[in-house]
Amino acid sequence: MDWQCTGLRWPEDSGGPALGWRKGARTRSSPLAYGTEFGFRAAGERRCSGARGNACPVAAVVPATSTGGRCAECGRLDRAHSVAADTIPDDPRTYRVYLAWFGPGMVKVGITAEERGAARLREQGAVVFSWLGRGPLMAARRAEEVLRAALGVPDRIPYARKRAVRADLPAPGERAAEVAELYGKAAALEGGGWPEALERLPFGAVDHAGIFGLGAASGPVRAVTGLVDGGAVAGRLVAAAGPDLHLDTGPRGILVVDTRLMTGWALTAAGAAPAGVDVPTVAVGGGAAQDGLF
Repeated sequence: MDWQCTGLRWPEDSGGPALGWRKGARTRSSPLAYGTEFGFRAAGERRCSGARGNACPVAAVVPATSTGGRCAECGRLDRAHSVAADTIPDDPRTYRVYLAWFGPGMVKVGITAEERGAARLREQGAVVFSWLGRGPLMAARRAEEVLRAALGVPDRIPYARKRAVRADLPAPGERAAEVAELYGKAAALEGGGWPEALERLPFGAVDHAGIFGLGAASGPVRAVTGLVDGGAVAGRLVAAAGPDLHLDTGPRGILVVDTRLMTGWALTAAGAAPAGVDVPTVAVGGGAAQDGLF
C-alpha cells in the first residue's frame, strides 16, 4: 500500500502549512517552505480518502475533479459527525463565533471549536478575521444565524471567488477596517438577538497574508482542475492559502493546486519546474473557461 495524500494542514498555532499523508493506520505530515521547489506525479487511480480518520473499507475509486475526495458512504459518515450539519447539538465543547474576510465585500460569519484556535480560519483561506464571541455550541449557532440576517453576510463563500481576488488585495489597514466596521454593527446588536450565554470578545483583526505568503508573487493565472494517472505538477512554492498551493512555473505564471484534489492519490516525486505541468487546468476567475493542459 502506498502513502496517500490527505491534503493541506494548518496547525492550531501560527505555524506554516504541511501536507498530510496516510498509509493504513499510519499518518505523517510534510512541512512546506516557501521558496522551495515542489513537484509530484500522480500514479494509479484516485481512491476514497475515508472519513473521520478511518480508511474507506472498500477503497472506492472517486472522480478526479471531486474536492470532497470521498465515496458516497464515507461522505455520509463524515457529514453525520459535522458541526455544520447540526448533527451534534449536545457537543460540550466551547465554540467561537468569528467574522472572516477574503476580499473586498467578501466577509462571512462562522463558528469553530475554541480548541482549534485559528486553524479553521486558515483552512478556509481567510486573509483577515476577528473573533466575536465564545460560548456553548447552540448559543454560537444562534449568534451565527442572527448575524447573518442582521449584517447581510453569508455563512459560505464559493472557493473560486476567494481564489480569484487574491491577486489584488487592498492594503492591510483597509481590509482590517472592513472587518472592524462589521464588528461594530454586530456589537450594536447586543440585547437585540445576541444570545445571553455567549460571551462577547473584543475586536482584534488577525491578518494571515504573511503566513499565507500572499504578495510574494503575482496573482494566480491558472488552477488545476484534477489529476490524472502519470500527470505531473511542478514549480516553486511561493504561497499557500486555505487548501491551495501557489506554484511559480516560470514564464507560464502562477499555478494554483487545490490540495483537496490531491487527496486519495498515490503521489511520487517529480522534478522541479522543467518537469512541466501536464494535468487539466482552468483560468483563475475565468468562469466557464474550458479546461485544458497547462
